[in-house]
Amino acid sequence: MPNNQSKRLAHGAMMIALFTVLVAIAFYVPFINLIATLFAPLPIAWYSAKFDRSSSILVAILGCIIPFFFGGLLIIPFALIFASLGVVMGDSLRLKKSKVFLLMSSGITLLITFAVQYIISLKLFETDFIKESMQLMRDSYKKSFELSQSLTGQTPMDETALNLLFDTMEMTLPASITIAVFFFTFLIISINLPMLKRLGVNVPKFNAFKNLRLPKSILWYYLILLSVNLFISPETGTPLYVICLNLSMVLWLLLTLQGISFIHFCLDAYGSPSILKVLATIIAIPLYSFVVLIGIFDLGFDIRSFVKGKIQR
Repeated sequence: MPNNQSKRLAHGAMMIALFTVLVAIAFYVPFINLIATLFAPLPIAWYSAKFDRSSSILVAILGCIIPFFFGGLLIIPFALIFASLGVVMGDSLRLKKSKVFLLMSSGITLLITFAVQYIISLKLFETDFIKESMQLMRDSYKKSFELSQSLTGQTPMDETALNLLFDTMEMTLPASITIAVFFFTFLIISINLPMLKRLGVNVPKFNAFKNLRLPKSILWYYLILLSVNLFISPETGTPLYVICLNLSMVLWLLLTLQGISFIHFCLDAYGSPSILKVLATIIAIPLYSFVVLIGIFDLGFDIRSFVKGKIQR
C-alpha cells in the first residue's frame, strides 16, 4: 500500500510538472504552441487512465493552480480546458468505454468548460469576448471592402448584404461553436490515443469511416425541422428561427458525413483506389445538398445491401 501511494504521488508530481510545461508553452511560445496545445491533455489523460478518479481530479486541480505562478489569472482558464479534457479522456479509457463515448463525453466536457468560462467572463469581468470578436471581424471586413472600392471602384458586397451575413453568423454561433469544439476534440483524441497506446494504455478504435451508421432518429429530427420550417415559417431573428437555423447546421453536417460515408462504401466495394475517395470527399463539399440527400437515403433505406447484391452478381 505505501508503495502504491508513493508511486501514485510520484507519477502525479511528474504529470503535473509536464502538464505545466506544456500549458506554459501553449500559452507563451509562438509556433510551437500549436503542437503543445494538441498534446496538453496527454499527461492528465495518462494519469487518469492509470489511477482512480479522485486522485486524477486532484492532480488536474493542482495542474490548474501551479501554472498561475507562471502566467497569472489569464492562464488558469486555458489550463482548466485541457485539465478537464484530460481527466474525462483518461477516465473513459480506464473504464474501457467505446471511442464514440470518449468523443461525446470529451466534446460535452469542453462545451461545458467553455460555457462556464464565458459566463464568468460576462458576469465578473463584463467582457463578452465572442461579441468583441464578431465586431472586430465586422470592422475588418468593412475596411477590406473600403480598400477594394478605393482600388477597383467596386465593392464585393454592399452594406445590407454584409450586415445580413454577420447577423446570420451571430445567430449560428451556437452550432458553429459546437461543431468547432467537437472537431477540435476529435483532433485531440486522434493525436493523443496513439501516444497513450505507446504508454501502455488500452485504447479503443473507431470503425472504418465507410461503415459509419448514424442513428435513424436523426431522420426524425430532420423531418420535424422541415415541418416547422414549412408550416410555421418562423420569422427571422425570433428564438424559434435561431433554434431551427442552428439545428439545421448540425443536421446538415451529420447527413453530409453519412452521405460521404456511403460514397466511400461504394468506392471501396468496387475496389477503387484511395485517391478516388479523397477526390470524392473534396467534390462532395460544394455538392453538399446532393450529398445530404444521399445521406438521407442511406439512413432511411438499406441501400448498402442493394449495392452489395449488385456487386456480388
